[in-house]
Amino acid sequence: MALKSINRGTAGTRFAVRVSTDDITKDKPEKSLTFGLRSCGGRNNQGKVTMRHQGNGHKRKYRTIDFKRDKFDIPGKVISIEYDPNRSCRIMLVQYEDGDKRYILQPNGLNVGDTVISGESVKFGVGNTMPLSKIPEGTMVHNVELTRGLGGQLARSAGSYVELKIKEENFAQLKMPSGEIRRIPINCLATIGQVGNIEHSGIVLGSAGSSRHRGIRPTVRGVAQNACDHPHGGGRGKSKGRKHPRSPWGQPSKGFRTRNKKKPSSIMILKRRPV
Repeated sequence: MALKSINRGTAGTRFAVRVSTDDITKDKPEKSLTFGLRSCGGRNNQGKVTMRHQGNGHKRKYRTIDFKRDKFDIPGKVISIEYDPNRSCRIMLVQYEDGDKRYILQPNGLNVGDTVISGESVKFGVGNTMPLSKIPEGTMVHNVELTRGLGGQLARSAGSYVELKIKEENFAQLKMPSGEIRRIPINCLATIGQVGNIEHSGIVLGSAGSSRHRGIRPTVRGVAQNACDHPHGGGRGKSKGRKHPRSPWGQPSKGFRTRNKKKPSSIMILKRRPV
C-alpha cells in the first residue's frame, strides 16, 4: 500500500491524498458474514442527539469480525483481503480446515495464501493468536483482550499496536500507543504483529463532500456561536471572553480528568499517558 495524490484541477480534489487499494483482492463481502447497518444520526432510542456531528453518509453493511479468535488449534487460510467501510484497517477472510469462514483484522505483512492459527501452544508468527503468557517480551501485538473470553478490545485500528513490556506472575505490562502502561491478566489472548494499512494516518480528505460521505457533519466553533448556545459565545469580536476552554455544557475540555479512579480499569494503569 502507498499514499497517492489526486492531480485534478478541481478545488475538491486538489489537495486530496488517498491510500492505494492495490492490496484489495475482493470487491464484494462474504454475504453470510454481513448484515444491514441502520443510521441513527447520533441519536439514542429516545430520539435525542447523544453524539454530535453525525448524520447522512453512504449506506454501509456491517462485516462481522472475529475479535475472539476462539477457533483453537485449527489452521485457517487467508483467501481474500477486503475493504471495510466501518473501520480504518483492512480485513481478511479466513477459511478454516473445517470449512468455517470468518473475518479477522489484517496484520501488517500477511497476504493471501498465508495461514493463521489460534491456541495455547501454537507456532509464533504474524497473525497467530495466543495468550500473553506464551508471547516473548518486547513483541508487538494487537487485538488484545482486557478480560479472557470477551474478545480483543485494544489496538484494533489501522497501524496500531501494543508492546509487551514485562510478564509477571498473574499480569503482563503493556505499553499503549498513547504511552500509557497498564496491567492485563496474563491469560488474555493477543494477536502477533501490527495492524495493517499503516498509511491510513496520511489520508487528506480534501473536500467537505468527502467528510459528508463518511457521515461527518460540520462542526461550528464555540466562539462563533451566541452566548446562549456555548460558553465561548457572544462578546465583541473573536474572543471567548477570557474563559477556560469548555464544552457546550460547561465541562472543562483541556486537562480535566474524567476517569473514575475506583473502576477496575483505572486500577490496572501503572503510568498515565502524557497530558
